[in-house]
Amino acid sequence: MNAKTVMKDRAAGFLAYAREENPWVPPKERRLNFKEFHGVLDEDARLRQAARCMNCGVPMCQSAIRLAGMVTGCPLHNLIPEWNDALAEGQFEMAARRLLSTSSFPEFTGRVCPALCEKACNLGSERTSSGGPDSFQPVTVHDNELFIIEKAFAEGFVKPRIPAVRTGKKVAVIGSGPSGLAVADMLNRRGHSVTVYERDDRAGGLLMYGIPNMKLDKSVIERRVRLMEAEGVRFEYNADVGGTVDAQDILSANDAVALCCGAKKARPLSVPGSDAQGVFFAVDFLKSVTKSLLVSGLKDGAFFNPEGKHVIIVGGGDTGNDCTGTCIRLGAASVTQLEMMPRPPEQRREDNPWPQWPKVLKTDYGQQEAIEAFGNDPRIYQTTIKEIHVADGYVNGVQTVQVEFKVIDGKRQLVEIPGSEQELPCDMILIAAGFTGCEPYTADSFGVPLGQRGTVETAAGAYRTGVEKIFTAGDMHRGQSLVVWAIAEGRECAREIDRFLMGYTNL
Repeated sequence: MNAKTVMKDRAAGFLAYAREENPWVPPKERRLNFKEFHGVLDEDARLRQAARCMNCGVPMCQSAIRLAGMVTGCPLHNLIPEWNDALAEGQFEMAARRLLSTSSFPEFTGRVCPALCEKACNLGSERTSSGGPDSFQPVTVHDNELFIIEKAFAEGFVKPRIPAVRTGKKVAVIGSGPSGLAVADMLNRRGHSVTVYERDDRAGGLLMYGIPNMKLDKSVIERRVRLMEAEGVRFEYNADVGGTVDAQDILSANDAVALCCGAKKARPLSVPGSDAQGVFFAVDFLKSVTKSLLVSGLKDGAFFNPEGKHVIIVGGGDTGNDCTGTCIRLGAASVTQLEMMPRPPEQRREDNPWPQWPKVLKTDYGQQEAIEAFGNDPRIYQTTIKEIHVADGYVNGVQTVQVEFKVIDGKRQLVEIPGSEQELPCDMILIAAGFTGCEPYTADSFGVPLGQRGTVETAAGAYRTGVEKIFTAGDMHRGQSLVVWAIAEGRECAREIDRFLMGYTNL
């Protein structure tokens, strides 16, 4: 089959082709290694999936609008109908050009983005409201995007774009996570000379050390970094600005500085025993595992090892799921995830209509692997740790308690349910309870104040701080969020910096 064959049924589109997602390696097989577990459809099948796109008059997928307090659609405003159309026609280079016109790193978002675009796809409205046939399911935007960018790399469509003219302006980007990389990429493309300072030994921020390898293979990040270096971006590693590197030296040597350090100040547990050996922040645990994997294939043992241990993970979100999958691969005796919120419904509720993000139960890869390995879903809802038992300085079990939210004196508060305490075996605790803002020392070193949310303050909708020449973007600016939002922020921050440097911007 080829694009011409697909075109015969283009008028029928989604009525002719049902949704078909990229296959996953079965849990029993994939939990034996740290390789990416997503397969790919063959080229003909991918063209059929692209042909399902309706080329809507009002494509909600790329809107990124706020409805009832929730943002729906793609924050990057990706031209989804356009590149789906090109893909369905077999015009792979055109599809890549349209995709890269709005998206800096589709190879990242095509792997780890939760696909806000698909949840807003107009096809999903019929499926949501009436439980319609399989054809009335959202377009596989996420998988199509990944196919396009990987095809572009394979065919040589992605080449170094070296600026023909340099402006003579110098910009320092502090942090090489998705927002910092996006700032650097855009400003370098404009012709400014950009240096990225990263305190770790590799670029990527949480892309590198916060997301496990089986979800985002680190060679994908390294491929992009090599491309950016070929385009003229400089990377300085083991450069802890505000620590080992003087912030004022950077400020005086550059025409602008972008703070893109993320929101890595982890939320701690405030319960008795939380200072015991065996209690770790999830981000530190995941970093130790990935670093050891990259350096020695885990042979050096330089990571927090859950092998043979009963592990309790505090937090039921994406990071908790990543910890679950990682612990299973490393031979944990058991894995339990504690989630304070109630168990989500399996179908949308009436007060959560399309195109809002669906607040429904999701059993992700880590939970699937736990079910296969241990025979049960690892999540326990409306539950948290009340006390950590300690023996000889080490975690030796926990007491949990069920909780619920109640309105008391006009305020929504989390309260314990009397008599619901339970003892659970535990040798290791991983805290995946989110973050409270950025680590303040880098901002402090530049004299940039933080707001009540622990993030750098700017005017609404702006990226310039109150300190001359200093800008900010990503989680350090908006708080803990998604990779796609960090990239979108980085691109917009680059526009504002360019306007500051040049008096106008053509980005």
